[in-house]
Amino acid sequence: MGTNKVVLVTGASSGIGLACAKLLSERGHTVYGTSRKPSPASLGFRMLELDVTRDASVQAAVSTVLAEQGHLDVVVNNAGYALAGPIEETSLEEAQGQFDTNFFGVLRVCQAVLPSMRARRSGLIINVSSLGGVAGLPFQGLYSASKFALEGLTESLRLEVASFGIQVTSLQPGDVHTPITQNRVRAQGGGPGSPYRSAFETVLRIIEKEERAGVPAQRVATQVLRLMERKQAGVRSTVGHLSQRIITAAKAFLPSWLFERLLKSYYGL
Repeated sequence: MGTNKVVLVTGASSGIGLACAKLLSERGHTVYGTSRKPSPASLGFRMLELDVTRDASVQAAVSTVLAEQGHLDVVVNNAGYALAGPIEETSLEEAQGQFDTNFFGVLRVCQAVLPSMRARRSGLIINVSSLGGVAGLPFQGLYSASKFALEGLTESLRLEVASFGIQVTSLQPGDVHTPITQNRVRAQGGGPGSPYRSAFETVLRIIEKEERAGVPAQRVATQVLRLMERKQAGVRSTVGHLSQRIITAAKAFLPSWLFERLLKSYYGL
């Protein structure tokens, strides 16, 4: 992709997005980070207000970048959050909220940036997915579902825009030490009186322990930089602890019953 690119990073106020925006800015790229409530503090790059759940907000942010720079080379679709809870006891409103950010938010941004990329016959879109988009995680079912959907969107979009010189790729982090742990949204179900409560609390303790021991967000940012520097970005790439990457990759080769047994053992189910 060369050097001195104009980059838009969603969800750049903390965690992976912040690490990406900082690293890319330090490497000489023109970076626009986004957040629903951007901080006035100087972060070394420009911050814009962008709520991925609102069409007008997405269009306004993208229009600002294009007005100021004339083009947009790279988009890192990172904005998202994790919803936890038993699927049976998660309301449709909670489920729709998860998809509106993690899936439809990415779709909104892609639809906003593609016309200008097509016109220049150049561009790279990096969709930050998750290893939870490869294997369904217990009590994070809607989070996994949103990431599974994102994987399908990425594969399809790649095929549609390749002839316009645009690349689309999925980046699948495993556990990363970020504020996603303390910012996790718990569904209203799974509390006192729930038949799932004991298993839910057990799994959630394991998930949060693994997240706190996860790789630093800078590791993901480094992978984003590598993708930008490659001539061709593949369909997907992973980043995180080797053990998690191996276990997830094994899903394609192991009998489904064995893979499920491994997951149940891992999460104490």
